[in-house]
Amino acid sequence: MMQPRGMMESPLEGAHSGEAGAWPRLILRELKLSWRFTGGDSTSAVVPAMLFLGAACAHARLPVGELLGTLGQGALYFWLFAYVFCLSNQLVGLEEDRLNKPHRPLVSGEASVRGTRWRLGVCAGLFALVGWGFGVWRWALLWLLITVLHNEGGGARRWWAKNLSIAVGVVSQLAAAWELAAPLTPAVWRWIGVLACVVFCLVSLQDLRDLEGDRASGRKTFPLVFGERRTRYVLAGLFGLLPAVIHQVLMMPLGLTPAVVAFDAGLALLSWVIAARVVGWRTPAADHRTYLLFTYWYCLALLSTFILL
Repeated sequence: MMQPRGMMESPLEGAHSGEAGAWPRLILRELKLSWRFTGGDSTSAVVPAMLFLGAACAHARLPVGELLGTLGQGALYFWLFAYVFCLSNQLVGLEEDRLNKPHRPLVSGEASVRGTRWRLGVCAGLFALVGWGFGVWRWALLWLLITVLHNEGGGARRWWAKNLSIAVGVVSQLAAAWELAAPLTPAVWRWIGVLACVVFCLVSLQDLRDLEGDRASGRKTFPLVFGERRTRYVLAGLFGLLPAVIHQVLMMPLGLTPAVVAFDAGLALLSWVIAARVVGWRTPAADHRTYLLFTYWYCLALLSTFILL
């Protein structure tokens, strides 16, 4: 039965030393709850990072044993990467989530505010330790700083600060992913820089699905500042032009090989579908699916680095 909000004091509740099997049940419950907090962000926070890490492993030609160990490190690091941000974001965005995302654990009563704060403290500390142990501590600290500024610092309430935070977050995400397996090179930095710029310009797409909640909470998102209609046409135009930018900056320097042409065409097709949807489909559910297509575009771009980097 669902637990009312405020009942659960900490994740350790119910794990008594004398209770047989309590700890396995506790761990399983916490893993399930972590998915409830982070599942909606996996295609933007965990999957892309693991794809880029896989590309770095392929680039470094790691032996099988080292490859498996590195992928395991990446899975732990990026699970914590997503979990820390989602815990912090949902703690400060509880009232907006009542309108926009009532399925989230704090709104539905699956987790209490106190228990979520406890989890955030533990996960943030563990994330910093893991980043230090894996040799990517500077990117871990950068992500923790972004999380604080974006959520507790109010950056999410202003469109430019929110977009900048997410773009810098892309840098911290992808730089850590590559550095877990291989040294960062100028070619790798070019991909990271271009993708961060793309995200800065286009991530306001996600705000179209949350207009009512953002308006009620006083956020100054791009659609609320410049108007929904204007935002849709600006984003459609930018997505329409995106294939030319990607082709010129990322693909052309590699030469027009069959692999380059295939990924170039796939990314262009996704961009144009998004451009059409953002002006042609205007419900919150449709806008959510359109935003998911953008996360798939991001994943496809990173998948291409297995071959193109």
